[in-house]
Amino acid sequence: MSKGASRALCCFVLALAVGGAQGAARPTERSKQKAAAEASRAGIQQKLQALKKDISRTESEKENAADTLAESEEAISDANRALRELAGEQQDTNAKLRQLDAEREKLAATIDAQKQQLTRLLRQHYVAGNEDRIKLLLSGDNPNRINRDLQLMAYLSQAQARLLASLRGNLAAVETNREQAQNAKDELEEIAEEQTQQKAVLEKEKAKRKALLGSLSQQLAAQRKEAGNLARDEQRMSALVDNLSKLIRQQAEAAAAEQRRLAAVAAAKAKAEAEAKALADARRKAERERLAKEHPGTKPVFKPDPIDADEPPKVAAKPAEVKPDPAAAKPADIALAPAAPEGAFASLKGQMRSPVAGKLAARFGAKRGEASWKGVFIQAAEGADVRAVAAGRVVFAKWMRGFGNLIIVDHGSQYLSIYGNNQALLKREGETVKGGDPIASAGNTGGREESGLYFELRHLGQAFDPAGWIKF
Repeated sequence: MSKGASRALCCFVLALAVGGAQGAARPTERSKQKAAAEASRAGIQQKLQALKKDISRTESEKENAADTLAESEEAISDANRALRELAGEQQDTNAKLRQLDAEREKLAATIDAQKQQLTRLLRQHYVAGNEDRIKLLLSGDNPNRINRDLQLMAYLSQAQARLLASLRGNLAAVETNREQAQNAKDELEEIAEEQTQQKAVLEKEKAKRKALLGSLSQQLAAQRKEAGNLARDEQRMSALVDNLSKLIRQQAEAAAAEQRRLAAVAAAKAKAEAEAKALADARRKAERERLAKEHPGTKPVFKPDPIDADEPPKVAAKPAEVKPDPAAAKPADIALAPAAPEGAFASLKGQMRSPVAGKLAARFGAKRGEASWKGVFIQAAEGADVRAVAAGRVVFAKWMRGFGNLIIVDHGSQYLSIYGNNQALLKREGETVKGGDPIASAGNTGGREESGLYFELRHLGQAFDPAGWIKF
């Protein structure tokens, strides 16, 4: 065979290998994943919104000047959180794109080597293989030698088949790589567009809040001095903590019930599999006994079915689709279940670091007008990272009168840490956090004058001095 004919044959085989590998690029999954995440959060958001409304209904209908800032301060928080999340997505997607590029280069080198190897094998198989067969048929040589040579040629054919299968798989992997890379590029474009939109929203809301602060400054100053405001803030916080504690207990019970249900399902599945195995063993034993009776004195041997080298590998049967159990707990029913083990928070007493870098301006129990501080206030630069003091789960992340953008973390064993007056909330309800994770950024929302963080620790609903627990 000439080199040109050999190349043509190789190209034909490669075309067969590619087969249906070519296809339209897959659309990005990012928007679908975001929609699914929002849907899963909708239930818990609805519960917490109802809880917040219940607290508001117990108060006087008298409007607070800080309430006018609520919409802008929430929008600023949402925009800052979105920008932070988008930056993280962008970084992850760029890393994924670099990895895909490296894989593409590696696949391209492998495919080039396989193409060259396949070309050589095809040429050798045509030139040497066919001549050998003719010689073997006409030589009248030793049958054992003919059989051996035919087996060698069969091995060569199998090697070609394996190489072709590997090449087909690599070509499909190249196409998958190309689709994933295009998907990553599309996601980066989406992220860049969303970043532009969120930056515009952020600047707009900052300007709106600045204008509102200018027009409300005298009213805010007067209300800060008004007797009873601090007491109402404390009552509001206590009501929120009580309601949250009740909801956390309910969700902990739901989570425990769901674990028991899943354990029962797993046990039932394991029992069914064990019974099926026992039945199969019994059938095999009966078959052995039958064969022993039919052929006394011989030991039956069971061999696996031979595998044909040219036969494609068998694919395991697709498992039966598992239908959703109506009795299963919904995500919203366990989204606030404690994430930290019992006793974990108490074991960290005296070892936890300050939630924000800054100056301790007000201590627990100090006089605050006619009331006293139930937590501490730490003066900090606007935008400074506020970090979780310990591992736990976010159970509240909303704007609240008197505390601005407020985030509460449940640490298990009925311990809560509370972070108020934030510029932005970086975590959502239901998310788990580790000690030291950024969860917010410091600010002066809720009508405060100076920038910083209001911080509380509570156990069984009661505020206690964090000084012995936190290294300020």
